Amino acid sequence: MTVTFKRVLFCAASLALSAVGLRAQEAYPQKNVRFIVAFAPAGPADVFARLIGQALQEKWGKTVIVENRAGAGGNLGAATAARAEPDGYTVLVSTSAFAVNLTLYDKPGYALQDFQVAAIASTAPNILVGAPNLEANTLRGVIDASKTKNFSFGSAGVGTTPHLTGEIIFRMLAKADVRHVPFTGASQAVTATMAGQVPLALVVLPGAYEQVKAGLVKPIAIATAKRLADMPDVPTVNEAGFGDVVTENVVAFFMPAKTPKAVVEKFNADVTAIIGSGALDKAYAASGNTPLTWDQPRAQNYFAEEARKWGAVIRAAGLKVE
Repeated sequence: MTVTFKRVLFCAASLALSAVGLRAQEAYPQKNVRFIVAFAPAGPADVFARLIGQALQEKWGKTVIVENRAGAGGNLGAATAARAEPDGYTVLVSTSAFAVNLTLYDKPGYALQDFQVAAIASTAPNILVGAPNLEANTLRGVIDASKTKNFSFGSAGVGTTPHLTGEIIFRMLAKADVRHVPFTGASQAVTATMAGQVPLALVVLPGAYEQVKAGLVKPIAIATAKRLADMPDVPTVNEAGFGDVVTENVVAFFMPAKTPKAVVEKFNADVTAIIGSGALDKAYAASGNTPLTWDQPRAQNYFAEEARKWGAVIRAAGLKVE
């Protein structure tokens, strides 16, 4: 058997690269890590950045600095992180807005290719709730009532996954005239619905979880594949007869695209180990979030599909933010 000099060099180079990757994975992190949260404090991205950041500090023996860079629906933080050194020490923490904004905005300031999705921490479905005095108790009842009465639904803002879910259900599937009323957050939309200022609100479940449990708002339908064990009386949108609508909001961690793969995989392994340990289960359960422990390729594929899905909805709805 003849082994060429080029083949020897190729094998040696491959072994060297493997060794470098292994050392990078084993060594990371060697210094403090900065989390850039793309939203204001107290939102889901901020909450899970701090919960998981604290757990990582204990695991690594290094400080995790949480920095809120809110603005432009999450674009400011994403654009800042995209320009960071790709060494694993700057991590973007964002939500499903990362995928939505790629189409919603003319110039979001970043592209999907600018990042590797390092881990996805949580998911929560979108839920439609009604005012306590709302006569309709079902989604079908709401649609029928909208033919003779003025109906509207509140959300946390234009381009959020609840708003887009409303576009899918009301405009695209039901062909109903239900107007969107954007608020500055889910809590404001739910509060307005509790007071009867708007008849409906479509929000991510944690934004209405306690109010539904306390009977302060009326649950109408939830955008899940099957009913939640914690809310067995709330039908899915599909059960209500309006299509297999499954939408959610996730919290995810992103690293610049050129970050060494071994570093991204080490980060993913550490985050998923913390989530999988059950140490944060109470925090997840109390807020209506569900933990996720996906590997990095699955997380990456998920966001590619989300960008495609929401892009199609935004174009069909004719939405655009300058």
